[in-house]
Amino acid sequence: MQVTRTKLEGVLLVKPEIFEDFRGQYVETYNDKVYAEHGIGIKFVQDDISVSSRHVLRGIHGDSETWKLVSCMYGKFYLMVVNCDTGSKDFGQWQSFVLSAGNRLQVLIPPKYGNGHVVVSEQAIFHYKQSSYYNPKGQFTYKWNDPKLKLWWPIKNPILSQRDEAGHFVE
Repeated sequence: MQVTRTKLEGVLLVKPEIFEDFRGQYVETYNDKVYAEHGIGIKFVQDDISVSSRHVLRGIHGDSETWKLVSCMYGKFYLMVVNCDTGSKDFGQWQSFVLSAGNRLQVLIPPKYGNGHVVVSEQAIFHYKQSSYYNPKGQFTYKWNDPKLKLWWPIKNPILSQRDEAGHFVE
């Protein structure tokens, strides 16, 4: 497994080992002992997936307490990670990643960071492990096209949920 720091403090890019032969692939997607040896000693308590079609955009969502380990189980999506900590000197900085069933990359996202993704394949399965139980009241939602954040997305007219349509702009 390779763990790489990104330009965002606390955000890590994880490349699991992939065993591949004529039968297909074998990938260990999580092993708490191995992850702890690489500095990721977080206790995860919940796993979730979202299944979406091409051009569906979800996010920017987050909260102040949850670590997330994000991966793509099927298809391909463009992942956006944004520092949403208003007390941070790096507030508003962002980085994007392309996660797919082919590259098997994972991104570790700390609390106070928001994430969103847009599906660029026909369909994609977005998987994430969480360090705390989902609490809708503790969530924040920023608009995907907030002019102050200046996020770059690979599409102009995504398909959005009501939650994402109603998200707020950075003040």
